[in-house]
Amino acid sequence: MINNQTLARPYAKAAFEYASAANSNDAWSGMLSLAAAVVGVPEVAELLRNPRLTRESKVEAVLRLFADDVDDAFRNFIANMGEHDRLFVLPTVRELFEAFKAEAEKTLDVELETAFELSAEQLETLAAALSKRLDRSVNPRQVVNPALIGGLVIRAGDVVVDGSVRGKLSQLAESLKS
Repeated sequence: MINNQTLARPYAKAAFEYASAANSNDAWSGMLSLAAAVVGVPEVAELLRNPRLTRESKVEAVLRLFADDVDDAFRNFIANMGEHDRLFVLPTVRELFEAFKAEAEKTLDVELETAFELSAEQLETLAAALSKRLDRSVNPRQVVNPALIGGLVIRAGDVVVDGSVRGKLSQLAESLKS
């Protein structure tokens, strides 16, 4: 069975290429967020799964929910997705679009899981070091987890760096078991 990422990727790529050419990445990001939220509403999701409704009626119903919050190009995009019965993958299209956008802008969302709240200065220092190391502009988001005991865990895309005391103790326990 084909997964949502495979179905969504061509739409996300087309949306990103169009938005980039029109210099409207932020606008399309907002419209895709709205569309993903609309499709995520349980009643709308149920409507999209209803086999008795035609694809055209599903598109019309979804477009009515947007009111005047989207432009004509985005309406055409939604109509195209609806023609191919792919409206249900809009949340995945939004995720992939945001990934393409971040790659083009050379930005990266980074989660910093710490045992204690970091000061603004410490957070800024860490963000600057990560920006230099990753060669990207970093958007840090701090999560406090007292179970770490000390140190921090950095999650940047697919990269995870565990510098926590809990992580070091786990590594030590594993090496002692071997």
